[in-house]
Amino acid sequence: MSNNTIIKVEGLSKHYLLNKSAEQKSDTLYGNFFNGIKNLKNITQKKETQDFWALKDVSFDIQQGDRVGIIGRNGAGKSTLLKILSRITPPTKGRIEITGRLASLLEVGTGFHGDLSGRENIYLNGSILGMTKHEIDRKFDEIVDFSEVENFLDTPVKRYSSGMYVRLAFAVAANLEPDILIVDEVLAVGDAAFQRKCLGKMNDVSSKEGRTILFVSHNMGAVQNLCNKGLYLTKGRLNSIGDINDIINNYLQSGDTNKSDYKLHIPEQVTYGYACEVFIEDENGNSLIEIPVGSYWRIRVTFTITKPTPHFIVAVGIVSSFEMPIRTTWSEPSDINPGNFEAVFYNNDIFLTTGIYKIVIGLSSNVRTFHYSDNEVSISISDAGDIINNKRIINTQSGLILNPMKLTIHKTD
Repeated sequence: MSNNTIIKVEGLSKHYLLNKSAEQKSDTLYGNFFNGIKNLKNITQKKETQDFWALKDVSFDIQQGDRVGIIGRNGAGKSTLLKILSRITPPTKGRIEITGRLASLLEVGTGFHGDLSGRENIYLNGSILGMTKHEIDRKFDEIVDFSEVENFLDTPVKRYSSGMYVRLAFAVAANLEPDILIVDEVLAVGDAAFQRKCLGKMNDVSSKEGRTILFVSHNMGAVQNLCNKGLYLTKGRLNSIGDINDIINNYLQSGDTNKSDYKLHIPEQVTYGYACEVFIEDENGNSLIEIPVGSYWRIRVTFTITKPTPHFIVAVGIVSSFEMPIRTTWSEPSDINPGNFEAVFYNNDIFLTTGIYKIVIGLSSNVRTFHYSDNEVSISISDAGDIINNKRIINTQSGLILNPMKLTIHKTD
């Protein structure tokens, strides 16, 4: 391993044996009793199993200070890889060399003891990371300030919301000076402002302090914004590794994204209704994995209204990969009755430069937003299209909006 290599992985594989003849389960006491007797009859029968390789022969090197975005579809092996690197689960085959102290944030509440307070868990997590009490004392105020849970510091964390868990866990992991910080999709639990704060912190600890970041997210905008390198997994195998923009383009162009349509998470508490799905389409309603620069496209949003909703508005926003709002548009306010609906927003007046953009969806009644999604939908604008009468844009990185301005040229002498 070279002097600058902080993680070296060789031939890493993880095997599971799936039981295809699992015992039946029921939601009732009678059903479970009956199924238990029924399954006793099959106790002497050979169980039907299937081999499953979550990872297969994965090898790569990561250099100190790299910010690596690990991308791929669900089931590609991203979380399995992080769990093995974090020593939560052992590999079936392969070899891993890690230099330095590693901190990981994989699942809400991981490494926390529910009966201990937030204050006590800071010291517990710090000890697990190998910090001395003096080192934790020195960072304590900074951790509390970043987590924004000061009022609940002496409350048992089992009473924390999932968002509070993530705030405190990330604050501990990022501020206790690990050489390597591993973060899975867990940040999606937090609100948008805290997610931006976490991304900024990860960028600071890497670019200013030379630490290494491994980041898993389905939000391509966040990955592109934070990371300088990408690692693309396909069905447990390493597809490619390299510059983050090249890896994201490879991912998007492969069709492996399955991201021309998005099923949105339904809120735990539904008031007036919720948005269901978002579709990215061309003018004729055909699905678009990738949008050619200079072309017209549309966003189709389906939503369900569960009770009469006064002054209803459905809104869509476009945000750059650097979290810069580009545009927001919304429907005319109207009273609406229960039912299933769809709204179609046509983007036929501005042309965006190449890159990854986030789509924000909001449903509101009067001034109250009852469903808001800002971390589930993203689009990719490619440089493969034409701009009206221009055959090709010479430089598509000179701004976010590519529409020409009205101009005149005339001779002055």
